[in-house]
Amino acid sequence: MLIGGHVSTSGGLVNAHKRGVETESEAIQFFNQSPRMWRPVVFKDVDQFNALMADGPVKQVVIHAVYLINCASNEDEIRSKSLTSLISALRLGASINAAGVVLHPGALKGKSLQEGLRLAGEAFREALAETESCDLLLENTAGAGGTLGRSFAELYELLALGGGDDRLGICLDSCHMLASGFEVRTPEALSEVIDECVSVVGLDRLRCLHVNDSKVALGANRDRHAEFGEGELGPEGLATFLSEPRFEDLPALLETGIGGKAPEPDAVRLAKEFRKKGLAARGGRAGRKRSRASRAAQRSRG
Repeated sequence: MLIGGHVSTSGGLVNAHKRGVETESEAIQFFNQSPRMWRPVVFKDVDQFNALMADGPVKQVVIHAVYLINCASNEDEIRSKSLTSLISALRLGASINAAGVVLHPGALKGKSLQEGLRLAGEAFREALAETESCDLLLENTAGAGGTLGRSFAELYELLALGGGDDRLGICLDSCHMLASGFEVRTPEALSEVIDECVSVVGLDRLRCLHVNDSKVALGANRDRHAEFGEGELGPEGLATFLSEPRFEDLPALLETGIGGKAPEPDAVRLAKEFRKKGLAARGGRAGRKRSRASRAAQRSRG
């Protein structure tokens, strides 16, 4: 497991890498553009970033698509801007050998579920057709406000409507899982949840983790990140999540730190300590039930 945090790209990709090193991250995540603006950013230091990634402590990078994107929209302007931003993220991901672009699948905004799923699937297919190699990872949601991806069944349908491309995968967020009604705080409960995920979606589709604590209780259907280790998951729940055997080779990314802001070195260290405690409680058992090298590593070798 590669534990790390979300970092800022202020000043460029090289600065993002530097922040990853400073936070003792083994994997990093960042937005490909301002999360509050549609305008894509052209990074001029891709080659320097790739050189740092080739021989350094940060082993993997994930891009988070901006929150403005709504692939389930049928409004021409929103749909066009969403596709432009998503395609830009996927192209950047390909240029830096990212493990994937994480995307919130979409919001219904009054549409029927089937209409929203169809529109989102069409957008995924178009974005993948316009790009070549970076994975698109659909994130599970907390279930608030007609958001898509609140269940494994919805994620599976989105993957299928997106064409079932091998580049399509999922990212599981611990906060969203708890908020949408999945009990993930004990090894037995989490194992049952991941059994369902494997049965419905497939283990090969699971390619990234967001490790966040939750301000809201089980099934509250709200996306509210708590200070790391101080929420409804707490130290034991986070230790359980971080030590699940089938998560072993995945990037595990904190988005909220100890102070409730961006993850700092203490938060990343704490996550690593929680993982050690979780593994010890499981008898030191690690390793996914079906081993495979990361897809990003396979691409870099190929």
